[in-house]
Amino acid sequence: MVGALSGARERPAPTRVLLIEDDDGDAFLVEELLLESGAAVDLQRVRTLTEAKAAVPDTACVLLDLGLPDTHELDGLRWLQEHVPSIAVVVLTGLSDEYLGEEAVRLGAQDYLVKGQVDGHLLDRVIRYAVERERSDSLQRQLRDAQIYAEENGRLERGLLPTPIVDDQGLRVTTRYSPGGQRLLLGGDFYDVVQTADGYVHAVVGDVCGHGPDEAALGVSMRVAWRTMVLSARPSTEVLSVVNQVFTHERYQANLFTTLCMLSIDPDRTSGTLHLVGHPPPLLITGSDVRELKAPVRTPVGVGDGRRWPSCEVELGEKWTVLMYTDGLIEGRVGDERRRLDVDGLIELVHAGSVDGLRDEGLLDHVINTVRELNGGDLDDDMAVVALSNG
Repeated sequence: MVGALSGARERPAPTRVLLIEDDDGDAFLVEELLLESGAAVDLQRVRTLTEAKAAVPDTACVLLDLGLPDTHELDGLRWLQEHVPSIAVVVLTGLSDEYLGEEAVRLGAQDYLVKGQVDGHLLDRVIRYAVERERSDSLQRQLRDAQIYAEENGRLERGLLPTPIVDDQGLRVTTRYSPGGQRLLLGGDFYDVVQTADGYVHAVVGDVCGHGPDEAALGVSMRVAWRTMVLSARPSTEVLSVVNQVFTHERYQANLFTTLCMLSIDPDRTSGTLHLVGHPPPLLITGSDVRELKAPVRTPVGVGDGRRWPSCEVELGEKWTVLMYTDGLIEGRVGDERRRLDVDGLIELVHAGSVDGLRDEGLLDHVINTVRELNGGDLDDDMAVVALSNG
C-alpha cells in the first residue's frame, strides 16, 4: 500500500483556458477536441472581446479568434498584450487568413492554429507549450528588468557615493551608507569630500526627502554640482546657491526639499566654517569629549531665499574627529517607549565608543551597529555618515 502511494503522482491542476469565439460551430469543435484528447483544461467560452475583459485576469491561456464582431484582425491581440501581457495567447484563424496568424506570432502571440486543421492532441500540446513559453518569456523579462535595475543602480551608486579627493595624508576619511529598510540598494542621501588647491578640505552630507530612484537622481545632481563648484574654487555661499538652483530646477515635485551640512576645514586643520541647511549638527570628538558643532540653521535647500547662507566659524583643536551624518542615524527607535534616539542619544553612543578607544572605522561600525540593535533591526530612513579625523 505504501509503495502504491509513493509511486502515485498528483495530477496537475487544470489550465484555465479562455476561448474567445463568436461562431458556435467553431466553439463546439474546440470543446470536443479538448474533451476527446483528455486535456487537463478548465475551458470557458465568451463570444466577444468585451465579454472577455472580465474573465482574462484568471486565465492562463487565451484561444483568440481573429474574426470577432467587436475587433478587427489583430486588434484583439493588441488589447490583450497591452492590458494582460502575462497571458499566453494562441490565435485561431481561417485557412484564407493564415497570414494573420503568422503576423500575430511576430507581434507576440505564442502560436497560431488554422481552424479545421487541428486535432485534439495538437490543440492540447499547443496550449501547454504556449503557457510554458509565456512563463519562460516572463522570467526572461524579469531577469532583464533586474539587470537593467542593477545597472541603473550602479550608475546611481557611483554618483551618490564618490571617492573622496583628499591629498592630505594626515587627514583620514571614513564613510558609511545604508538605504532605509533595505528597500533599495540606494536612497536619496549623499556625501562628498574634496580638498582644493588652497589646502582647504570641504565636506558635505545631504538628505533628499523621500525614497527611491527619483530622489537618488536628485542627490546625484546636487552632489555633482557641489563638487564642480568646490573644485572651481568658488565661495561657499555661491556653491550653495548653485546647488539650490540645480535642485529647484531638477526636482519633480514642488514640495520636495533637501537638508544639507557643509564643513570647510582650514589648511591648518584647527578650525573651519560650518553651514547647516535644515540639517542636524555634526559632532566634534576630541579624546573622550563629544559635543555638537553649532551654527545658524537656515531652511532646507529648495525652501525660502536661495541667496542667504549663514555660517559659523568653529574651532576644532589639534587632534579631532568630526562626525557628519544624515538624520536616518538618529531617527531610530530606542527602548520600550520607542522614543527616537536623537542627537543626545547619538552623543552617548559616540562617547562610549571613544572611551573604549575606538576610532575611524571601528567607531562608525560600533555606533551604527548599536543604533540598529536599539532600533530592533534595519533603520527606516536612509543613512549617510562621514567621519573626518586629524591627528
